[in-house]
Amino acid sequence: MTNKIALVDDDQNIIASVSVMLEQEGYQVDCYFDGEQALFGILNRPVDLVLLDIKMPRMDGVELLQKLRHKTNIPAIFLTSKDDEIDEALGLGIGADDYITKPFSQRLLIARIKAVLRRARSLEFDDAREEDIIEYDNLLLDPDRHLCQWKHENVKLTVTEFLMLKALIIHPGHVKSRDQLMDAAYGDSVFLDDRTIDSHIKRLRRKFRLVDPEFEQIETLYGIGYRFRNS
Repeated sequence: MTNKIALVDDDQNIIASVSVMLEQEGYQVDCYFDGEQALFGILNRPVDLVLLDIKMPRMDGVELLQKLRHKTNIPAIFLTSKDDEIDEALGLGIGADDYITKPFSQRLLIARIKAVLRRARSLEFDDAREEDIIEYDNLLLDPDRHLCQWKHENVKLTVTEFLMLKALIIHPGHVKSRDQLMDAAYGDSVFLDDRTIDSHIKRLRRKFRLVDPEFEQIETLYGIGYRFRNS
């Protein structure tokens, strides 16, 4: 099945070059030049992934993703400028699965897209490959339903967050390095810097603290990695 991607950017040059790049790789592409147009289009013409700029007229990428997150768990990748470090952190904080800084190579863009789509497929319900529910302490993870609960309260996670948490909870008390978490969530074909992994972990903690302000189970071991604390 051909994957469909929504490309949202107010820069016509980006739209033209990236859409051709994606079509050459076999993807179907819906192009939008502002956030309002994209919101209406994506909700009425579902896609498998959204590539979106941050700074756009009428509705910026941050607001667009926030509104989409109320309706859908479509994977999303932000396209951002190199100097937009604050925007990168903000994007990861509201549910983006990844970000790519401009300018980017075709090889990098396609690798990131394939990684995000692969992660999304790995969490789709598959009767031939049902995964066991994971329960530990107050945590419940149901991979087949993409369900996470802490103390019986739902914690809404992106695909990336879910896979990182799953990697931590499979062996509670054991340290996972950033490279191990990267491989668990992205596979070994994509390189990310440590800051990206740290941003995902910070976001995981923040989401759990929304349902339990005293949540401290994800521990940092400086210079080593992270672990889910033993009970």
